[in-house]
Amino acid sequence: QVQLVESGGGSVQPGGSLRLSCAASGFTFDTFDDYAMSWQRQPLGGGRQSVARISAVDGRIEYANSVKGRFTISKDNVKNMVYLQMNNLKPEDSAVYYCNAWGPMPTPKDYWGQGTQVTVSS
Repeated sequence: QVQLVESGGGSVQPGGSLRLSCAASGFTFDTFDDYAMSWQRQPLGGGRQSVARISAVDGRIEYANSVKGRFTISKDNVKNMVYLQMNNLKPEDSAVYYCNAWGPMPTPKDYWGQGTQVTVSS
């Protein structure tokens, strides 16, 4: 059973930066490489939305339009870690951020961390 543990959330002023980390474990017959990894967020009273994603097959990276140029997702296949560097944070970035793993093929499943709160406020 894949387990994901996020860390790095907190409170920051507008324009500030945070770095979220996600530690993945529990791989049995597959490896961390077999999973597409993403960060998703859910603002208070809102729905969950994808922020950034790295595909398993070719490492292609995709960002939500609202975070392009400000957020950077990266993956360390040796340490089984995924990171989200968030710069120039805005109040609308405030949300609970979740790490997600999707895989492995051909019968992929979704795995979620417990979430970490990010609050951007002056």
